[in-house]
Amino acid sequence: MSAPRPQAEGEAAPAPGPPRHSGELGSTQASHRLLAYSDALLSIIATVMILPVAHTKIHPDQKLGESVQQLLLTKIAVYLMTFLIVTVAWAAHVRLFQVIELIDDVLALLNLACMMLITFLPYTFSLMASFPGVPFGIFLFSTCAVVIGLVQAVIVAYGFYHPYLLNNQIQVSENQVFYKHHILQIILRGPVLCFLAAIFSFFFIPMSYVLLGLVIFLPHITRLIIWCKNKTVGPKEDEESHRLEAFTFYLNEPLSKERVEAFSDGVYAIVATLLILDICEDNVPDSKEVKDKFHGRLIEALSEYGPNFLAYFASFVTTGLLWFVHHSLFLYITKTSRFMGLLNTFSLAFIGGLPLAYQLTSEFAEKSHNEIEAIQVSCVITFFASIFQFAIWITALFHERETLHPLARYGGKEHAFMFAKLALYPCVSLGAFFLTCLLSKFSTAIFHIMQIVVPFAFLALRILVRISLAIMKSMLSLSRRKNVVLDEEETCLSPAETLS
Repeated sequence: MSAPRPQAEGEAAPAPGPPRHSGELGSTQASHRLLAYSDALLSIIATVMILPVAHTKIHPDQKLGESVQQLLLTKIAVYLMTFLIVTVAWAAHVRLFQVIELIDDVLALLNLACMMLITFLPYTFSLMASFPGVPFGIFLFSTCAVVIGLVQAVIVAYGFYHPYLLNNQIQVSENQVFYKHHILQIILRGPVLCFLAAIFSFFFIPMSYVLLGLVIFLPHITRLIIWCKNKTVGPKEDEESHRLEAFTFYLNEPLSKERVEAFSDGVYAIVATLLILDICEDNVPDSKEVKDKFHGRLIEALSEYGPNFLAYFASFVTTGLLWFVHHSLFLYITKTSRFMGLLNTFSLAFIGGLPLAYQLTSEFAEKSHNEIEAIQVSCVITFFASIFQFAIWITALFHERETLHPLARYGGKEHAFMFAKLALYPCVSLGAFFLTCLLSKFSTAIFHIMQIVVPFAFLALRILVRISLAIMKSMLSLSRRKNVVLDEEETCLSPAETLS
């Protein structure tokens, strides 16, 4: 028996929902810890996708440009696609647990089964990246995605079979069937496309990649089509009333800011961890080599790894400062839109590429030609990671009343400072890229100067912004005074003098 619908204006408050039996509550618990665990695991899986790319073996005699064209470019493209698909799975998980608020042992175990399948995705990606023309890697990746979707669909069915696990608003709704179909549509949209990609992988591989790309962009394309349709012909009245009745809950709203922050923090933390793992793995000298070659002098043996340690610290500082910018940005964002979430995903995908930047800048320290290209690749990764953060800020400004804190809006106390903070890395990385193209002999010095200057620029940024604003205000006031003086002189002149 369904509970009464949400009260309308002028109606009496509805009676509370049916009481939960003690047996129902005995094995149920809040889902907060399960969600935190799932967010952490999904962010780890999305980030470690970069490892097959970062650990690509390049022959010492081979130029980096040739390697990028022949091998790395394919792996980077596949990495970006699979990273974004994992974020689609994470978004479906967020939607799923917007509907289900409480969990029991069965739901916890089903979620663990889903997470186990997700942890297998990096292996399937390694096969796809290493053998892009072989169908089995695409088939295995797509099959895993299909099974993940089916497990999430079972979670939905189980939750609606036990309504006491659902969100309170859905429990009292007369449209539970509509909610169920809607969340299943969100969850199964990607697996259906992955199923088609698995079929096409055996006789037309390019079509499989197109279908996997649609997993990422189809929701946004659909919303764009609906928006254009509503602008041209207008929404149907029955659809509007149905939506108002059924979607007082936020299934169609953007993802919660808190889970976006949790997932993003996970990606930044794992990227920083991967950097030190590479140091521990590749930069510990062999004890026999230290004894025979360096006569037991460990410090002398470690000096050979100096460029690697420099690259590590620089990469860690870059990761940390980009997280600092991300933290500052979301400190003033009160609500995320769908497009802002997509831009954040793109930024995180390039953040995940920072271990590749570390590997390139540490491996070619003594090869001038390869070092230039390695530095340029690092600048490109940093530029795109930061420019998408800047794009989030610009997008938020278009709807600042809904998305931004008053201090960060146009004319707000922190607006100019946030603009400068978000623009610093895109400007510096783009400038370093073009300077290395023009002054290739000094590419190493330019790159190291950039790495040293940026942290100090962040420390002095607020002072620099205040000085810049003071200079601009003084220049504007001077120009205004000149205009006032000219106006006064014109009023003092006689008509004949004015005409002359």
